[in-house]
Amino acid sequence: MTELLGFVAAHWLEWLFTAVLAVLSYLFKLMHAQLEDEKRKNEAIAEGVQSLLRESIVANYNRYSDKGFCPIYAKESIKKVYKAYHGLGGNDVATELYTKVLKMPEELKEADHD
Repeated sequence: MTELLGFVAAHWLEWLFTAVLAVLSYLFKLMHAQLEDEKRKNEAIAEGVQSLLRESIVANYNRYSDKGFCPIYAKESIKKVYKAYHGLGGNDVATELYTKVLKMPEELKEADHD
């Protein structure tokens, strides 16, 4: 029995470090799994928001191209939407429509009223 107590007394620090390392490894695995899950969710949210912003750009283009003009307040709003869209990695047909909207006149021409 004294040999066992002597062995424990001589190696208690090694056992403590082993136990601490095991617990830390387990906690690291849990945190890594949670981070991966959050990353996947954030990517899905970003993709969804990007799709909604693209839809807004397309809808505004359709609305104002039908009218033949785009008021300045609408252009400012579309600029903000596009900035967020582009910040999320969007850069497709919506960019072309955004450019076309910005080139539209800001008022309906007098000749077009008749």
